[in-house]
Amino acid sequence: MSAAEDTTEVTVPCVVVTSCDNGFKEEELIKEILGSKTLPEATKQEETVAWYPWTINNKYYTADVRLCVVPSTFKMTSEIAQTMQAFIAYFDSTAKDGLEKLHPWISVVEDIAPEVLILVCDRVCENGVTRHEAQQWCLAHGFELVEIDPQELPDEDDDFPESTGVKRIVQALNANVWSSVEMKDGHNQGFGLMSSLVAARHNNPRSCQESPQSSSLPVDGTLVNEKDYHTESTHTETQDTVVDAMTDLDIQELANLTAGDADVDNFERLFTKLKEMKDKASSLPHEQRKVHAEKVAKAFWMAIGGDDDEIDGLSSGEES
Repeated sequence: MSAAEDTTEVTVPCVVVTSCDNGFKEEELIKEILGSKTLPEATKQEETVAWYPWTINNKYYTADVRLCVVPSTFKMTSEIAQTMQAFIAYFDSTAKDGLEKLHPWISVVEDIAPEVLILVCDRVCENGVTRHEAQQWCLAHGFELVEIDPQELPDEDDDFPESTGVKRIVQALNANVWSSVEMKDGHNQGFGLMSSLVAARHNNPRSCQESPQSSSLPVDGTLVNEKDYHTESTHTETQDTVVDAMTDLDIQELANLTAGDADVDNFERLFTKLKEMKDKASSLPHEQRKVHAEKVAKAFWMAIGGDDDEIDGLSSGEES
């Protein structure tokens, strides 16, 4: 590979896929995401780390990304960290200590702060990791829980059923604003809103980022949401991280939906997402729920050109 090709490859964003279940290989999940029985040829491989190509192609845009198999934190490199924009972790829900095996990844994820964080299992297990335990872990660390084969499927009579399984994973990845995105004709204006929504969120760093602790990875740039979850003194910061992570995901998905045409199908999808947001936010304590709603509202206001001064009075006192 030439120097130019190597530089191009490094700039392609990646989805890091890892499995903390010895009985489940990352490649199996990648095949599910690609909708293929076989894996494509890896664009690059270094021992047990492999990069597989994927072109996201939907109504609004195309984007080249890499699905990167990283078996453990010991295999993380600065190259992977610099291009990582999504993280998917599979765990064994039948083992009571299934979530504990994810602990080494927590500091890595906090340092890099990828846009999409998904926790995956076959299905929650009452004799292993329960739904409540998995959801609490996700809230604490800003992940979304996805069961590949959930025991309880969405109600068929629901006008707006939620997506589940691999379909939900693909949906979340499609909702991200990738650095390699290329908008399709007719949707460039929508991309302006899409970009503004994400920029409105990330151009307002929180005060806790001003004094980051030492990084666990050799990555250039500011470390995001880095804090110690093992001390009571950081309890408030942890709650803010939960709200911030949920806000990131909500803004990204709403931006994707608002980038489309004003048709009935798009309106229904937007309505479904708003319903999901309401259900998800309802699990937060009152103050966190209030902050979450405020930040999403502010992001939309700024995205359509609103003046930040005009909505200062809506703040609950928390920094955006």
